[in-house]
Amino acid sequence: MTNSELAVFKLHARNLEKIYDPFLLRKMEDRARALFTFGIIADIQYADIDDGSNYRRTRRRFYRNSVELLRNAMRDWEERRVSCVLQLGDVIDGHNKSRDASEQALETVVKELEKCSVDVHHVWGNHEFYNFRRETLLASPLNSAAKAEAGSDLLADDIYAYEFSPAPSFRFVLLDAYDMSVIGRDESSERHKQSLKLLQQHNSNPDLNQPPVYGLEQRFVKFNGGFSPEQLQWLDEVLTLADQKQEKVTVFSHLPVHPDSTDPICLAWNYEELLSVLRSHKSVVCFMAGHDHDGGYCTDTTGVHHITLEGVIETRPDSNAFGTVYVYEDRMLLKGSGRTADRVLKYP
Repeated sequence: MTNSELAVFKLHARNLEKIYDPFLLRKMEDRARALFTFGIIADIQYADIDDGSNYRRTRRRFYRNSVELLRNAMRDWEERRVSCVLQLGDVIDGHNKSRDASEQALETVVKELEKCSVDVHHVWGNHEFYNFRRETLLASPLNSAAKAEAGSDLLADDIYAYEFSPAPSFRFVLLDAYDMSVIGRDESSERHKQSLKLLQQHNSNPDLNQPPVYGLEQRFVKFNGGFSPEQLQWLDEVLTLADQKQEKVTVFSHLPVHPDSTDPICLAWNYEELLSVLRSHKSVVCFMAGHDHDGGYCTDTTGVHHITLEGVIETRPDSNAFGTVYVYEDRMLLKGSGRTADRVLKYP
């Protein structure tokens, strides 16, 4: 056999190996057997302005192109026939407010999302509150709670948290990470006063968006928030019932709650309290968040997966940052696109 013939033979052998790779075939077969699938995306932060930079001026942000990446993600989800989509907050950017373009920017993104053939469930982030008051958001298309099951009487009317079952034996819980916050609430409200007091106890800077110097204390900034006792009690009740029903629960929030899944500056104020609730329930299998545009991942001591999704806003036009999650009896498979990595998420 000549050298050229040998090269052709090896090429065909490699191609055959790819075609009949048992692992590849198993992956294809596994996807076909998924109980259901859902899409996940975070921090689109659309604005009809030229590219800019982040708060620290260390990262480039592609404001106008972010809606194009959303379109690409939606086309991918349509092909994969997802059951629903989870949008993890900051759907438009705070720059819209100073340009009196908040309504127009939201309309642009909502028009795109309305093309989706399945329900889109929204989490609220800090940029929602830069643009709108809480009362306005509750009356906006970003209030997707009406698509879910009846809420709990434990929740106050203005706490945006709800639950629903995407498939038998599974439950999704969406949290309000700015329930305790100094943005989005009337300054005369008791909740605003409580939040400001907590923030100033840990952050003595004149600019409350400037973080304290040390470690996990950096989370006490104005652009973060936390979970009220009422919401924590409601979550505990929801998870207790899920335990009894032997359901598998994934929790969604704009803010991450595990220090190993994010930069400290992006953590929820009272992340320890939220983690304590999650750790006390065997039904919880995964926690998904946004906010930290670099993304992150860790597994808690209880085996719960904490995923922080990369931000679309800091993703180059030739890439993307979203995921499709295939849900099975014993695990979830995150199929990432662009900056978002593939992950196998086995249940605890």
